[in-house]
Parts: sequence; structure tokens; C-alpha cells
Amino acid sequence: MIWSWWIWLAGAVVLAIVEMLVPGYLFLGFALGAAATGLVLLAGGLFGGLVAGTLTGTLLFFAGASLVAWVVLRRLFAPSSGGSVRTFDRDINDD
Repeated sequence: MIWSWWIWLAGAVVLAIVEMLVPGYLFLGFALGAAATGLVLLAGGLFGGLVAGTLTGTLLFFAGASLVAWVVLRRLFAPSSGGSVRTFDRDINDD
């Protein structure tokens, strides 16, 4: 059942819906990893055979694809301020 491509794609849709409810780009990376796994299983061929050969291979591909997706999303949607938080030392009402 873990090697059924449609289960991975359905899981990707569920994770994308969860991402809309809980933002933060964490579940979106997992959704993209699940979608990539489902598409590789759907395409089959030599690479799909390596992924679908064992449970370990399938889960390793999913983990790797999710990690790559998370890194790409982190680079695309990183704060433009360099990641620093702006702090204020005085209040506007202190005069």
C-alpha cells in the first residue's frame, strides 16, 4: 500500500490543506516531498523501481525530497531583512 502512487498524492493534498491551516512552510515541504514521491512512483522506470523496491527506499526518497523542498522554500521565502528582529529602546509615548 505504501507503494501506491495515488496514496502519496492524496497525502500531499492533505498536507497542503494542513499548511493552509497552520502556516509556516513546514507542512508544505512535506507536501512537496509526498508529491515528488507519488510522481516518481507513477512514472515508474528505473528510478521508480529503486524507490518502490523497499519501504526504506521509499521513505528515504520522501525524506530527501522533503528536505530539499524545505531548503528551497526557506531560501525563497526568507525574510529580506537578513533574519534580524527589529527592536525598539524607547516608546513613542515616553515624552
